[in-house]
Amino acid sequence: MSVMPLQNRVTPFGEILRLEGRGLVMGNRGILHDDARRIVRYSQVRRWLTCRIAFRGRHRAIMRPHSYTELFFLDEATAFAAGHRPCAECRYVDYQRFRALWENVNGVATNADAIDAKLHADRLDRRTKRTYHTELATLPDGTSIALGGAAWLVWDRELLAWSDFGYTSRRPRPAQCDVEVLTPRSTVAVLSAGYRPGTHPSA
Repeated sequence: MSVMPLQNRVTPFGEILRLEGRGLVMGNRGILHDDARRIVRYSQVRRWLTCRIAFRGRHRAIMRPHSYTELFFLDEATAFAAGHRPCAECRYVDYQRFRALWENVNGVATNADAIDAKLHADRLDRRTKRTYHTELATLPDGTSIALGGAAWLVWDRELLAWSDFGYTSRRPRPAQCDVEVLTPRSTVAVLSAGYRPGTHPSA
């Protein structure tokens, strides 16, 4: 008898769904579940993190009462699309690289609170995911876009079709095409500055 997965898998659209694929990256956006492990809110805090699955031998009971909701992403590129950033504790080196590139892009020193405030404005329009349109040719590798209602990853010279188990198909990246961008603008700027996110081996 198969066990139904928990509602804690996150798509590039930021949705929190019941999906079979667990993914390579964990994260959180606060306490989202009730005592019965049901998702009752979309987010609780502005600090949406992307964390390592394993860190210093720590063990957690998934979605235990009154503790943050463990969310799972296919990979870092998916977490970025959903609006998360690297954790400053378990992914300290990645966070410092992300922050340094963020400062290069914006030209000012910043901290986690400032990054989180900007990301929060870029990823949400009230309770709806904020997206924007631009030319595909201007987007850096690691950006997620929406085409035909599905999520695709911009990677090298191709577009990769997202699924919770991996990237399922590829198509050449069109030379000219106006697309809907899922990854927040501020994160896209960091990707353009040189941050190359971790991706699932199927990429």
